[in-house]
Amino acid sequence: MDYVSTRNSSNSFEFKDVFIKGLADDGGLFIPKSLHRYEKKDLHEFKNLEYTELAKKIIPPFIGDFMSEEDLSRIIDKSYSVFRKKNVVDLVKVGDRSILELFHGPTLAFKDVAMQLLGGFYEYYLSNQNEKINIVVATSGDTGAAAIDAIKGKNNINIFVLHPNNRISKVQRRLMTTGKEKNVFNIAIEGNFDDCQNLVKAMFADKSFSNEIKMSGVNSINWARIIAQSVYYFYCYYLMEDNNKPINFSVPTGNFGDVYAGYLSKKIGLPVNKFIVATNQNDILHRAISKGTYEVEKVAETISPSMDIQLASNFERLIYDLNNHNDEKTTKAMKDIKENGKYLISEENLNKINNHFLSSSMNENEVLNIIKDVHTKFNMILDPHTAIGYGAFDKVKLEGNNIVLATAHPCKFPDAIEKAINIKSELPNELLYILDEKENYDIVENNLDKIKNHIKERI
Repeated sequence: MDYVSTRNSSNSFEFKDVFIKGLADDGGLFIPKSLHRYEKKDLHEFKNLEYTELAKKIIPPFIGDFMSEEDLSRIIDKSYSVFRKKNVVDLVKVGDRSILELFHGPTLAFKDVAMQLLGGFYEYYLSNQNEKINIVVATSGDTGAAAIDAIKGKNNINIFVLHPNNRISKVQRRLMTTGKEKNVFNIAIEGNFDDCQNLVKAMFADKSFSNEIKMSGVNSINWARIIAQSVYYFYCYYLMEDNNKPINFSVPTGNFGDVYAGYLSKKIGLPVNKFIVATNQNDILHRAISKGTYEVEKVAETISPSMDIQLASNFERLIYDLNNHNDEKTTKAMKDIKENGKYLISEENLNKINNHFLSSSMNENEVLNIIKDVHTKFNMILDPHTAIGYGAFDKVKLEGNNIVLATAHPCKFPDAIEKAINIKSELPNELLYILDEKENYDIVENNLDKIKNHIKERI
């Protein structure tokens, strides 16, 4: 499979380049030149596969000759052996909808599903190369911990994680900052997540710096993560008792990566009806999908911090699709967003979006009320992000199998849970130790040169 950049479709790349680079040199995102598509008979053949075996069917077409079938099989088995559920995820019926629990990995968030696999990919790649790689990643809370767990202790690779200082939950931070491995570096930036993300993008864009440190990225813009996440949409489809009914997914959304993975699964043949892009009050995607106005506003701090984002990086991939893979139009759209903070979606393109995506947003009181209602009615605790996904089906009425993606364990957001239902959501026993461990992170101002120097001094 060949890949191109959303901002220049004349150059082709192999999966290896796409995976290691993360972001194209021109600032664009990688996207396959063309996609294979599964027919009904193919989907039927996958029906009774365990999660790992299904992953071994979905992933290979995307990675080509990056590794052998045997190596991929071994990495998939190893990656998913650390999950608390045999089949990685769990589907639970809650009222008139189902919840797909994606938080049974080592850092209690859906990011583990892709990140554990990426850790295996890096290890495989570096075992065959005489080089070192430095991963630089921005996190709004969960990506950093998942990336650290996947990379820590591995040879020939360092990881630098930028998080917004005092804008993630204490549990989220402690999952990142209590490790003792020498190849892990945590940096708290005086700013918000978008600031962290902009710093990482600027470092990628500085070719002399990114080449000098052999920089790689594991944010949701890395196509390998999108591939890995598409698998659980397929697996969920096979868990439905009646998959003749339309299937709809509500996805708590910040950077548009998780819901884009669902969209990818639909493009390659999974019969999905609609995806609801469920946002908190930082609702740029809701405004874009419902009104056609993608307009940057000030980021508000909320109890669902992983969604406190204005610039949803993966949305560029959808813009590229909407413009019929026209790289010039995509480049212009991204330039408008960068310079004017605004992109207007034509009525024709908005109709195209709404064929696949609907959206909703929820304010703080609504989130707390959903957590309270679900706990009262079903004795189940939802984290704030999952609550936003759950509540979306109350705002957007859809018939069929309605599935909410549960993106994080509630114990990662104890203050929000206590505020909603006056209960302390406890960490699983195997992670209680992080509450007492010494933390290790540096606070650095939001300054590109200072961040670059900070990184260079440590490699």
